[in-house]
Amino acid sequence: MGQAAANGSDHNGSHQNRPHDRRDSQGAQGDQGNHGDENAKAGDEAPGRRQIPAGTPSVVTHQHRDVTGGWLRPSVFGAMDGLVSNFALIAGVAGGTHNTKVIALAGVAGLAAGAFSMAGGEYVSVASQRELAQAEIAVERRELKHHPEAELAELTQFIESRGVEHDVAAEVARQLSRDPETALAIHSRAELGVTLSDLPSPYTAAISSFLSFSVGAVLPLLPYLLGMHDLWGSALVSGVALFGAGALVSRLTARGWLYSGLRQFVVGAAAAALTFALGDLIGAGAL
Repeated sequence: MGQAAANGSDHNGSHQNRPHDRRDSQGAQGDQGNHGDENAKAGDEAPGRRQIPAGTPSVVTHQHRDVTGGWLRPSVFGAMDGLVSNFALIAGVAGGTHNTKVIALAGVAGLAAGAFSMAGGEYVSVASQRELAQAEIAVERRELKHHPEAELAELTQFIESRGVEHDVAAEVARQLSRDPETALAIHSRAELGVTLSDLPSPYTAAISSFLSFSVGAVLPLLPYLLGMHDLWGSALVSGVALFGAGALVSRLTARGWLYSGLRQFVVGAAAAALTFALGDLIGAGAL
């Protein structure tokens, strides 16, 4: 009986102790969870780890236009040059004579002369620019080979001038200078403003100038080639083309297409009006 009572007492005692054990276990787990949260927060707030605000987009959501104009700029301005110059030439000759063959011949001569002149001028200009850039790149390559420490200091100073701390700028410059070609590309860009892989081609410049000028110059000539005998047809085609070219230029600027189109129309019309008045004043008989 005493043993049974003792056993009962032990059994009851064990039941009485179980709620405390569960509470202790839950408390221990809660402490571990709290410690886990604190460790996670401590990890997030560790020095050198960047905090990214909630809602920050992970990709770039905007794009910029090519402010250099890319292929559009030389093409549009070459065509515009041919259009204005040949329209003005045709208008000047038409002011002095009504002979459509003479006017058409003047337009063809103006197209050919202008296109070849533009192509030759662009070739020489771009070739000279490329040769100068290559010569200066060779100087920079030689300096990097014979005076690497001075070039490293120069690059460090350049990076530091952009608002970077000196120690960071020095480390960045040191890492960038590990590869000679990378260092040459960076120095060329920073000091000369040129990109090694993007030097202009004189052949591309000459061909594009020839073609774009020809396209613009043939427009005021088309009505005469198609059999028209007065200047109004050429003026109509040229006026529409001038406005269209000006509107296309608005892609390179912050101006609206209407403003750009009207501006180019006024410039071209003024040039043609002045040359027409000059041709009318002189006249074919005075030559």
